[in-house]
Amino acid sequence: MLSYPIQAALASGVVDKVVVSTDDSEIADIAVRFGAEVPFIRDANLADDYTGTSAVIRDAILRLRQLNWQLDHCACLYATAPLLSSDVVKQSLNLLHDTAADYVFTSARFSFPIQRALLQTELGGVTPFDPLAIGKRSQDLPPTFHDAGQLYWAKADTWLDRNKKIFGERSRMYVLPDHLVQDIDTIEDWRRAEVLYQILLQESR
Repeated sequence: MLSYPIQAALASGVVDKVVVSTDDSEIADIAVRFGAEVPFIRDANLADDYTGTSAVIRDAILRLRQLNWQLDHCACLYATAPLLSSDVVKQSLNLLHDTAADYVFTSARFSFPIQRALLQTELGGVTPFDPLAIGKRSQDLPPTFHDAGQLYWAKADTWLDRNKKIFGERSRMYVLPDHLVQDIDTIEDWRRAEVLYQILLQESR
């Protein structure tokens, strides 16, 4: 799983080095085998289930600067992004340059209007999430998007500025088609990603 984003970044032509932040020696060995570098081991307090991504990226940038690395732009790539392509890595960086945005991140459009979502009551009944929107036609509702959970570009100094938010007015979305997006949190997610990956392999032949 870890090899996919590493290889996509290295093949993009716009990434000089891929650094993997981890506290696990086995993951570090795998990362190095596929061309990444592990110049430091992540502290345990940043390796639990509650630490946010931005904190990990800030830590990595500060650690690398202590090692005298010259950092300009930095991308955060999730390890659970097997559908990420080198073209997306490159083109999303181009979007960052072209728009002078604080952040550019991959996203996808919700296939169904979220304004017409339904909630299940405690007794098993149904109630609309947004009573004002439930009766409207889909085409009359604004399109909505979600974070694709793949890639986030910004300048190194932007990552270090806690006042600049990834999901803010000065960010831009690099919108992907739905078949290129699959976050992996469950076994069902894994199976769907396998199917999509096989389809992409067939299309590329």
